[in-house]
Amino acid sequence: MTDNDLALKAHLLRRAGFGASRSELEEISKKDYEDIVEDLLHPERFEDLDEDYVKRYNPELSYHDTHPLHAGKWIWRMINTKRPLEEKMALFWHHIFPTAYYKSEHPPTLITQIATFRKNGLSNLHQILLDLAKDPAMNYWLDNCENHSDQPNENWGRELLELFSMGVGNYTEEDIKNAARAFTGWTFEQPVPLYPNGQYESSFVYDENDHDDSEKTFLGRTGRFNGEDIVNIICEERATAKFICRHFFTFFVEDEPQVHTWSIEEPRNPKAIDSMVDVLMKNKGEIKPLLRFIFNSDFFKDARYKKVKNPTELVAGTIKITGKFGMIPETGEALGSLYSTASVMGQALMNPPTVEGWHTGQEWIDGGTLNERVNFAVNQFDDLTTPGFQDILKRLGEKVESNDLVDKCLDLMGPIEVGDETHAALDNYADAVGDIDLSTDKLRTENAAKVGRMIQLIVSTREYQFA
Repeated sequence: MTDNDLALKAHLLRRAGFGASRSELEEISKKDYEDIVEDLLHPERFEDLDEDYVKRYNPELSYHDTHPLHAGKWIWRMINTKRPLEEKMALFWHHIFPTAYYKSEHPPTLITQIATFRKNGLSNLHQILLDLAKDPAMNYWLDNCENHSDQPNENWGRELLELFSMGVGNYTEEDIKNAARAFTGWTFEQPVPLYPNGQYESSFVYDENDHDDSEKTFLGRTGRFNGEDIVNIICEERATAKFICRHFFTFFVEDEPQVHTWSIEEPRNPKAIDSMVDVLMKNKGEIKPLLRFIFNSDFFKDARYKKVKNPTELVAGTIKITGKFGMIPETGEALGSLYSTASVMGQALMNPPTVEGWHTGQEWIDGGTLNERVNFAVNQFDDLTTPGFQDILKRLGEKVESNDLVDKCLDLMGPIEVGDETHAALDNYADAVGDIDLSTDKLRTENAAKVGRMIQLIVSTREYQFA
């Protein structure tokens, strides 16, 4: 295996998951690249997380009342899971089908929605859209509970077409009206009142008496359509496949323009998008063949450092390297802090700002959020006793010459590839500290801070902030 092979596999694990520690990467890399892809696509091959551990140390997780704690537990899953693509797909669907706490104020439905994305996120587009249409959190978020046969509410029907499946320009206002009529009677069961025992889950309800069963015309087809018929028709449209594939490209390959511009902005790589659409259409909306095609493609392999890490990726990926927030939390490792850390960088899980979700790419970074991102990454390596940092020290060997320090640390932190300007700045620090002796416990303790400072400089670089 060449160094380039290792770098390519690291790239795959960053995009299809949340990165890997060096020991994890080397263990996984015993397999060929294509076999790693297949493992990612088949999470059932690996044992799921036992949440009993984290619940023992966070008994408040037994209740649904606090969404930041449960969002933090979700990041804990990202850090520890042996099924990284499963969690990455849940995050992907949460990105493009967002619902928010600030409207519902009902954590149980949000928690259930994420669990559904985790369970069915690798299935097929029809199943995922149908899950979404029956989801109580989405139902309330877009007011389909107010969509009645005698007084249709178009909010869900509109956003289903505009933001969740086809995109602007591929349907008419009449299609929206008839989609809304088809989803009348799709509502949810009101949960048990909050007091005195906390919040309870809700579930989908189909009220036949409140459904408009009359004839409707939708995307050129006519019939007595129900909601599932609408989903079926949507999933057969090439426009839907293109819209969804642009989402996949943006999330897994390369930053694209924001979604609201897609009706006027062509894809940056139209050939790649067209080939993805062909795969999705040929496989009738199945997600695994599409992802297999993406991960094995040249356009994916060549897209290193062309995506700004979203805050959740940055938090989970950096903590994975340190070895903190493991299966059994240590003192002071509060799950809620994971949520709040990503939030101050602009991504509050389970609480996106609008129905559009988050604006991504360069919009993740401004004067304030960049400071938060860099400070967070740097602060993780203030503690030189973490398992991850101690592993780096061990792998550096007994002595590190100044002219090798940068490349060795970049390799152990990724491998990470940096530009000439960045490398020169790191070289300046290496020259300043000189050769580093780690040959004895005493010297390792004395000189660890020099290595730690180099790691802090690396996680401050532009390249580290990109995936």
